[in-house]
Amino acid sequence: MSVSSIPTERIRNVALVGHSGAGSTTLAEALLARAGAVPRVGKVDDGTSVLDTEPESIKRKISLSMTLAPFEWKAPDGQTYKINLLDTPGYPDFVGEVEAALSVADLAVFVVSAVDGVQVQTEMLWRRAAQIGVPRMVFVSKEDKERADFHAVLDQLRARLGHGFIPLELPLGEAHTLHGVADVLSEEAYEYEPGGTHHSEAMPADVADEEHRLHDEAIEEIVSGDDEQLERYLSGDVPSVAELESSLAREVLDGVEFPVLLGSAQTGVGVDRLADFLCELGPSPASRPAAVQAGEGDAALAVNVPADASANPLAYVFKTITDPFVGQLSIFKVLSGTLATDQHLINARSGHDERLHALFALRGKEQHPVTTVVAGDIAAVAKLSDTRTGDTLAPKGTPVRVAATEGPVAQYGVAVTAATQADEDKMGPALAKLQAEDPSLLVDRVEETHQTVVRGFGDTHVAVTLERLARKFGVHVNTEPVRVPYRETITGSAESEGKVKKQTGGHGQFAVVNMKVSALGRGAGFEFVDSIVGGAIPRNYIPAVHKGVEETMAHGGVHGFPVVDVRVECVDGKFHAVDSSEMAFKTAAAQGFKDGLAAAGSVVLEPISLVRVTVPNDHQGDVMGDINTRRGRVQGTEADEHGDQVVSALVPTGELGRYAVDLRSMTGGRGSFTAQHDHYDVLPAHLVDKVKAAAQPPAPAKH
Repeated sequence: MSVSSIPTERIRNVALVGHSGAGSTTLAEALLARAGAVPRVGKVDDGTSVLDTEPESIKRKISLSMTLAPFEWKAPDGQTYKINLLDTPGYPDFVGEVEAALSVADLAVFVVSAVDGVQVQTEMLWRRAAQIGVPRMVFVSKEDKERADFHAVLDQLRARLGHGFIPLELPLGEAHTLHGVADVLSEEAYEYEPGGTHHSEAMPADVADEEHRLHDEAIEEIVSGDDEQLERYLSGDVPSVAELESSLAREVLDGVEFPVLLGSAQTGVGVDRLADFLCELGPSPASRPAAVQAGEGDAALAVNVPADASANPLAYVFKTITDPFVGQLSIFKVLSGTLATDQHLINARSGHDERLHALFALRGKEQHPVTTVVAGDIAAVAKLSDTRTGDTLAPKGTPVRVAATEGPVAQYGVAVTAATQADEDKMGPALAKLQAEDPSLLVDRVEETHQTVVRGFGDTHVAVTLERLARKFGVHVNTEPVRVPYRETITGSAESEGKVKKQTGGHGQFAVVNMKVSALGRGAGFEFVDSIVGGAIPRNYIPAVHKGVEETMAHGGVHGFPVVDVRVECVDGKFHAVDSSEMAFKTAAAQGFKDGLAAAGSVVLEPISLVRVTVPNDHQGDVMGDINTRRGRVQGTEADEHGDQVVSALVPTGELGRYAVDLRSMTGGRGSFTAQHDHYDVLPAHLVDKVKAAAQPPAPAKH
């Protein structure tokens, strides 16, 4: 790998994104091969991919992780550029990897299949890139495949994603007859040879009329964003191709125009021209200052930091990898300054001093040592002691950090238990390392249900995580459904007595506790009232009575669930000067409380979640009907900024176990949702036995 120094202005950080199967990884491999960085175009299907090397990817034949693929390219202006490709998965379960790439990309190239057109994940990611302000262009891939239709894709882009799409190329032939591209701005035709080289030819007659029409439309679209050029154009002075490209580059940077290119990664048609356009139209880091928070706490201010190689060093860690040979690798983008080996920077989150022991340029799993990394460039550093994904590294005394952006939150979960005692000892640290690699993964220890829960964006995300857990760390786990934290309370009031009376020789055990048990309002918790008068129970035993009730509440009431929202008033009792003890009063209180619960009418409470489901209009009815079948209550609907419907509903949490998977199936992947705990409500009586059976933990594994 070449490690020559490229200035910031000639660096391009490009995220390749799109729907699974659109061919972004093959396109990345083709760009690497055309640049001479790798010998051939690899494939994930047969394990020859330079980028998709994980066994889990090869097994499923899809990309599962964001991968860095830098290469150098000599552009038409004669200058050499460095292009850092950030190839991302298209499968929706791994949207966290796309989020990481978009956080540092200066341009997103949306790869759209000429056969399948604009698919769901393309729409979702387009909106996300627009939301966070990433410039975009489109590459229509697979133009050499049967049923390829560039014009249909162009129509879909405009119909589904809006205005601003400017086709800069037309296909010469299509499917098995694809042999080149027509350049819309220069009005030249380029014929391709095997291997991806091209030469200029006269414009074929069958595309000449359409090409000229698109040429005029493209010029009008481009100059409309530049008052000076528009005035010239209206006076009959047509700007040169170089002037048009310069204006288009500014409009791409501003996110108002989106060039559309085309080609085939397999045959090489259009691949080299894509690299040219990345250099000519793609924004450099120098044109996109980084937004950071400067200062501490409430005094922090939002500022923009230019990508200046001579300024103070500042780096943002956007991805972490656990490598079996070098340990933890932190992949970072230099926001300003120049980083060098053995330099010391401070982690803005922890305040820890980090030494940059070894810097690497990465291409897939290949690691090549470098000594410096300039502003705007991307590299990796090994063995930082206290740095994780999302951290900012800055000079001492410079409290600057990149503010986290709000992205989607993982909702699908399974509970995991260690398969053996040896796995038990390693499971916690191993899960922590996987979470460091993939911050979209959530790992929680739910004390109320005594479960360790792993949450991802879907069943494939979680399954891949557990496969990596076994492969990378040798930790094997069993899975079970996430248990719902049911509770119970009472609906009335009752008086009860707890009594302990034992004589076994020597000191016995004697205690009597009389209490009143009554209901409190929902969410009130627990109230203990000492109403003892006349010394019926000595003062030093009252804490034991209190503790006996609290422990019984925690261990479960009539139905076995933790008890909440009750008032216990200790009104009377008896003691023995010799045989009474704290243990006796604790036991008597527990017995009295259990009897009081039974007499007062215990009910099970289920958690209710506030769910907000975002769906296109044509799926709203299906979603609302499904919510009703889950015993949910729709609270209302409203339109969002994209015209989609947001359905708000209160739904029992126990009905949401597979909702992430079910909603995707129901809406063809176009639906998304958030869920958060809202309150507890009484579980219908006919479901009590069912949830009690489901709440029983499985038999412990034999170690």
